Amino acid sequence: MEPLLSFSRLISICLTVSLLINCTDNNTEPLNNDVQDNTNEALFPCENGLADIYPCNGYDLMAYITPSEMNADEANDSWGWTDLTTGKEYALIGTTSNTSFVDITIPNAPIYLGRLETATVNSPWRDVKVYNNHAFIVSEAPSHGMQVFDLTRLRDVTNPPEAFTADTHFTEFGSAHNIVINETSGYAYIVGTTSKGESISGGAPIFINIQNPTAPVMEGFMTQGGYSHDAQVVTYNGPDTDYTDREILIGSNENEVVIADVTDKTNPTIISTISYSNVDYTHQGWFTRDMRYFIVGDEEDEKNIGNNTRTIIFDFKDLDNPLYHFDYFGESVAIDHNGYIKDNIYYLASYTAGVRMLDISDIGSATMTEVGYFDTYPKDNATAFNGTWNVYPYFTSGNIIISDIEKGLFIIRKSN
Repeated sequence: MEPLLSFSRLISICLTVSLLINCTDNNTEPLNNDVQDNTNEALFPCENGLADIYPCNGYDLMAYITPSEMNADEANDSWGWTDLTTGKEYALIGTTSNTSFVDITIPNAPIYLGRLETATVNSPWRDVKVYNNHAFIVSEAPSHGMQVFDLTRLRDVTNPPEAFTADTHFTEFGSAHNIVINETSGYAYIVGTTSKGESISGGAPIFINIQNPTAPVMEGFMTQGGYSHDAQVVTYNGPDTDYTDREILIGSNENEVVIADVTDKTNPTIISTISYSNVDYTHQGWFTRDMRYFIVGDEEDEKNIGNNTRTIIFDFKDLDNPLYHFDYFGESVAIDHNGYIKDNIYYLASYTAGVRMLDISDIGSATMTEVGYFDTYPKDNATAFNGTWNVYPYFTSGNIIISDIEKGLFIIRKSN
């Protein structure tokens, strides 16, 4: 299957190169719109429920790159970066051994630009986020700390793939499960942290000032709330006016959701907590655009309790008094992982069931509706930790990137 994919990608690259050669020939006219559109044609359109071998509904497969092409065994988390100077788009893919950088500006001919190797040893867990044109990378690899990489260096790659080095290696903590960044405030929040094998905050968030990206400064950490597996941090402008412009952290803390005010890094305070029935492992969550509702995934309930894919929705109209709103159940027993919201679509990375696109425009009436999907794991939708790890839907072009554990980077787009 992988050799066929690589061959398809080579065909696409050759097509793109051919177009560029024709464009620069003095005896030809500049590319017209029809030719330019070829660079956005899907390698495998979603037709009759399939894009090549991948089940789909409403989303085309533009291209993909395997882990082996990124010098790795498996992929894990991912994020994206848009260079506002050049307009180019890049996928940042965590792997077992590195962070890989891929130019996806021409989505059917992605270019693997190179990799930043792990700071210590390999690990199945690596996480990357972006602030001020820099990538910030953590891992559960022992003593890994935080790597900082200036993404503008990707503009100057002339002979890919390159082996990059970090611009800064911050070592005031050791391993970490995840990193969260509030781009408004310029703070990174490191969760699930240890230092030389010992927890320095009980796994609760550590606060790092990254306003100068290459000179991070630790400013404190939570002492309440316990281990945080993942979090979202926002400069709040939601319906609870008591907290307008405060920096609010929503932690997914294994057995509950913790709402905290972290504006004062020396004195963070827990506002409230909430749990839910049949809690097993509160994994990750995301605010709706208006910050009224918070959508959470429990990573272990499908396996240990036996329900279909379950998403839990809370009403956060009053941060001091959060309320359970409703459960949404998918059509399979696949395990849900990470979910993100763009406009009124909740993009849910759901392991063996791929990415599910859920319309949340009627969430106030306790309604969510699946309106599309792309399944990177065609074998089955079993309750297993295979397939889609993460989805990043925030490119303005409409490109969406998926990181799949076994198969690497997928680039998809909504079908015309």
